[in-house]
Amino acid sequence: MRVLLGIIFLVAGLPNLVNAQTNSYAFGIKGGLTAGFQKWDSFERDPLYSYHGIVFIESAPEENLNALFAQVGFHERGSAIRNRNNFRFDASGNVRPFNGPSQKFIFRNVSLVLGAKKKFDLGNKFAYYMLGLRGEYTVDTNLEEYDEYIQRGFFQFPFEGAVRKINYGALVGGGFEFPFTELIGGIIEFSVNPDLSQQYFSPALQNPITHPITGNPVTVGERKIMNTSFEITVGFRFLRKVVYID
Repeated sequence: MRVLLGIIFLVAGLPNLVNAQTNSYAFGIKGGLTAGFQKWDSFERDPLYSYHGIVFIESAPEENLNALFAQVGFHERGSAIRNRNNFRFDASGNVRPFNGPSQKFIFRNVSLVLGAKKKFDLGNKFAYYMLGLRGEYTVDTNLEEYDEYIQRGFFQFPFEGAVRKINYGALVGGGFEFPFTELIGGIIEFSVNPDLSQQYFSPALQNPITHPITGNPVTVGERKIMNTSFEITVGFRFLRKVVYID
């Protein structure tokens, strides 16, 4: 449904842009804070607080009420476990519970978004909402930090081999544009970024495996992980204005 709405929104905005009597466009850089959430099967983890950075380009018709945009960014997706179910290995290799720093599960993704904006003139600034289709590639994770846990039989931890590098999803958000000068402005926006594909998938093992410590048989079930991220973003927007003279 989100994908269909995105296509409809993009198509609806095309006529205004095609008929515009200008080749002006805007570009800029923006970034900010990310709160990443993951659903591990039916279990919600704690949020991962991280960051993102984005470069973008968008159409800039004369009335500045509709725009198509493209943006490329770096985003840390993921989740965390805070002050519960945490444990570590002591010098003798024994497991000890502790209340300490969060255990973080980080997926470092490069994202491409194609979308459209609908703007509303508020006098000295513009409010807007936006909708886009998003593709992502995972360039790195921190899951190797938990290899020792898995080797010791804690199979609830995710492992690098089950990470799906290519994912897709949606972007829904809104914000404000406010001018500093005629050609330079600021941006404040908020967006929700739900994945429509699985960041991680490991199938259930057909036969129990032997626990490396106890020697008992252990059943390992299927695991699916999906991302949803909330982002607060600020940035600068630069207008390249083209004026035709008869």
